[in-house]
Amino acid sequence: MIDKNPPHKKINQDGMTRTERKAVFSLASIYALRMMGLFMILPVFALYAEDLEGMTPMLVGIAIGIYGLTQALLQIPFGMLSDRIGRKKVITFGLLIFAVGSVVAALSDTMGGVILGRALQGAGAIAAAVMALTADLTREENRLSAMAVIGMSIGVAFMVSLVAGPILSQWIGVQGIFWLTAVLALGAVAVLTFIVPNPVRSSFHRDTQTAPQQLKTVIKDKQLLRLDFGVLVLHMMLTATFVVLPLALRDEVGLVAESHWYVYLPVMVVSMALMVPFVILAEKKRHLKEVFTAAIMTLAVAEVVFMLMHDTLAGIVFSLFLFFVAFNILEATLPSLIAKMASPDRKGTAMGVYSSSQFIGAFFGGVLGGWLHGAFGMEAVFGMCAILAVVWFFFASTMQSPRYLSSHMIKVGEVDEQRARRLVTELTGITGVAEAVIVIEDQIAYLKVDLNALDRDALQYYSVS
Repeated sequence: MIDKNPPHKKINQDGMTRTERKAVFSLASIYALRMMGLFMILPVFALYAEDLEGMTPMLVGIAIGIYGLTQALLQIPFGMLSDRIGRKKVITFGLLIFAVGSVVAALSDTMGGVILGRALQGAGAIAAAVMALTADLTREENRLSAMAVIGMSIGVAFMVSLVAGPILSQWIGVQGIFWLTAVLALGAVAVLTFIVPNPVRSSFHRDTQTAPQQLKTVIKDKQLLRLDFGVLVLHMMLTATFVVLPLALRDEVGLVAESHWYVYLPVMVVSMALMVPFVILAEKKRHLKEVFTAAIMTLAVAEVVFMLMHDTLAGIVFSLFLFFVAFNILEATLPSLIAKMASPDRKGTAMGVYSSSQFIGAFFGGVLGGWLHGAFGMEAVFGMCAILAVVWFFFASTMQSPRYLSSHMIKVGEVDEQRARRLVTELTGITGVAEAVIVIEDQIAYLKVDLNALDRDALQYYSVS
């Protein structure tokens, strides 16, 4: 029988240490600065590209989305390389590639040059290495909070980028934005060098990194595939929409480029605020599938309204509002669904495939959006996005209802196979523990737990930390 309240063990409720907080927030700032560099041109590039030699609508779309292709191809290999030569070396290298890409784009007056620059920006694929370094610098019990901080920084960076892009393009031009992103990348190198702590030891972390031997199993998981397809479609829609939206605001509505931020700012602020109660309804009230599928259908409605009313300011504002309420809900709930549906010891691999799907979606969205715009007009772009959302809705409606469980880890120390099997039985006997997997070489138990029911004292008894 398990002693659920051992007198000699107490839960560590101190939260993050000062060093952990320093590491998490500095790494979040590095991630956010890079994402701002990628996204600030999203609301302005279609207008700027008209003055570039060799411009065609399809090349505009490729230039906007090409970063996703190189990012998707390189992020997992870069993460694996960081295991071999060190996290900071890989992140520094990636940031320098990003800076070079920004300079190439800034100096180019042809579409080919800008596409090359954007491809190099994406090739600075530091996401996996940043997550691995975050895991090196935080304890297992604080890992989830650390990743949440980085996730929020990405959301804030995206919102700021949509507003800052039009403002900065008025002051320094799109070439100036590329120069600024190069400076930001070098600033991120300085933050990494002088502020981010050096890890005492770097090791492989199954909760944040991709294990190559698990890829086949994860890719064959039909529930995870639904979610990977979903994030691919979501970022296809985002990129394709912004291939033509700035043109609709300027040419159809008559709003000068310098004033586009007047549209983006209130829409982003209000949509972010309205996202919160829906996420609470999804997670706390346990209506995740219902909120998730409703958000997908809202995306379809938004794109139909774009298609029918892109020549009026009211139509665009209403469509953008619907789009970003749904987009923000889905950006928050998709990773949560991945974590709930993936086996606890495969979460890192599942997230790696998910992230790659996201970036591939951005690439295909740019290519297809640009091609459709050139061949059939902007209505065809919005129509394609609406169809994609409807297809996604049918895939999502057939997914299993998620278990409302969270990932958790405890360090169990050195155990043999026999002891590991006993530990699995004992851990799953604790109230609130639904699933346990012990990886002997990691000396860690990977758990799925119901945080509302979890007997934390009993669980802490098995932790050697």
